[in-house]
Amino acid sequence: MTRLLRLSGLEPFVLTPDIPFVNIGERTNVTGSARFRKLIVNRDYAAALEVARDQVENGAQIIDVNMDEGLIDSKAAMVEFLNLVASEPDIARVPVMIDSSKWEVIEA
Repeated sequence: MTRLLRLSGLEPFVLTPDIPFVNIGERTNVTGSARFRKLIVNRDYAAALEVARDQVENGAQIIDVNMDEGLIDSKAAMVEFLNLVASEPDIARVPVMIDSSKWEVIEA
């Protein structure tokens, strides 16, 4: 029996041998996107959700969310943003990769 990677948003994602690569949306990462970082610093979560939505609409199978930046309360920003993502079915349908170097952020 072959073991497959199974992830879940509102819809399941199963990585099968037929899928040559996984498209991970990196634009919801404050260290990789200056635009997203600015939106989070300014607490413009509506526009930040649009960044996530655009990624999913353009084929992201998983979205990577990272709030590790010195000027941001990363724990509070992660919790607030992920709660908003969870309330948006068109975004939450894909799995979310919680990306942080801080255990307390991942735990929250």
